Amino acid sequence: MKFSAQEEYALRCLISIGRFYGIKEGLTIPDISKREGISQHTVAKTLRQLRIGGFLDSERGHTGGYALTRMPEEIKIGDVLHSLGGKLYDDEFCQTHSGVNGICSNSTDCSIRSLWRVIQDAVDSVTKGLTLKDLLGTEDDVFARFSFDSENSSTS
Repeated sequence: MKFSAQEEYALRCLISIGRFYGIKEGLTIPDISKREGISQHTVAKTLRQLRIGGFLDSERGHTGGYALTRMPEEIKIGDVLHSLGGKLYDDEFCQTHSGVNGICSNSTDCSIRSLWRVIQDAVDSVTKGLTLKDLLGTEDDVFARFSFDSENSSTS
């Protein structure tokens, strides 16, 4: 399991636009493309998905561009990721990866399914509390706020 380029590019585009929240009306596709080193075609496609997801507004014309629909602290990263492609793991996963049988041989008691659920719960736990405003900070700030301290966590 891994995040796709779609999620990466969407977050990068949101961060670029978020940096100008309240300062500039909106950023254009060429502006974002240049800032992020992403092709204009990919930026356009990504911004369309974010607009459909309700995170961006677009304004046509000479002074137009893309702007956030709400303040950065109100945009949850979990909501963004969910709108783009859903979850890393969902219940459909086992049905589509059952092997050569119609039903997985471990469908009644599966420790691997438990692992995927734990991982999904951990991702959800972090991303539901993480906002775009958090991502506008430094890498160290985000890591310090949301990293897991394995030495201090209990496994009981």
